[in-house]
Amino acid sequence: MKIDVNQLAEHLAHIPFQVEGIYRYTSYLGVPYADYTDSFPGFIFPLTGKIQFQFNGTPYIFSPGKVVHGGAKMKLDQKNFDNANWEYILVLYRICNSEIQESSFSHQHFELSTGQSPRLIELLMRLWHVYNQRGGISMFQTEMLFRDVLNEALLCVANRQNSCESHTLFERVSSYIHEYYHQSLTIPLLAEQYNVNRNRLSYVFRKHAGMGPAEYLLKYRINMAQKMLFTSDAPVQYIAQTVGIADPFYFSRVFKKQFGLSPTEYREKFINNPC
Repeated sequence: MKIDVNQLAEHLAHIPFQVEGIYRYTSYLGVPYADYTDSFPGFIFPLTGKIQFQFNGTPYIFSPGKVVHGGAKMKLDQKNFDNANWEYILVLYRICNSEIQESSFSHQHFELSTGQSPRLIELLMRLWHVYNQRGGISMFQTEMLFRDVLNEALLCVANRQNSCESHTLFERVSSYIHEYYHQSLTIPLLAEQYNVNRNRLSYVFRKHAGMGPAEYLLKYRINMAQKMLFTSDAPVQYIAQTVGIADPFYFSRVFKKQFGLSPTEYREKFINNPC
């Protein structure tokens, strides 16, 4: 089951909860057999390998790069993979306000895709170490570290989603540019068409193309013009208009900046004198 990470973060920000227990399981020691999950909900943090559990019939593969949440008293089934070593940390927690438990995420099972995060693993190891110490200080640190772990996990999920969304946006806008570069495209119109502001569009293109959308569009137009110089004997002014640049003088200036020669010089050097 997928879940909205922002809704989960808001939920965790408003409910009182505390750690009930932290357990570390490995394929060497196995997992105590049980037909149902514990009487407390919990987050599972896979460290190595993979193993499958089913919560109320829904399968989840525990493997690094994921965090799985299981609700309390859910029907539980386990499946081992052949020759697969695995290890994970289970953190059980309790909701301290009984009035909000029924509408809580704690009654749901879901998966978070965090990706590989050395920071998350480091926090988990610190949490495991502190939990196994005695005293009030370690109890307090356990509560704080568990929230740090959840914070890091949520940030990892959000960053992955933003990265995926930005790549999708780049693919859509760049594909549109490739198809309609010859038309009167402007960056404000592109931003409006894809329902993003200009700053967001600029960020996405700089992230995935190393340049802003205006420069990307211009370079693509110039590259298309270069191909036309090879494949046709059309006048330079016509080629400029065909690729969406109305001013032939501006076209020549930009072309020379990119290729070191004016369009006419380029054609004479590489077409008329190929050797």
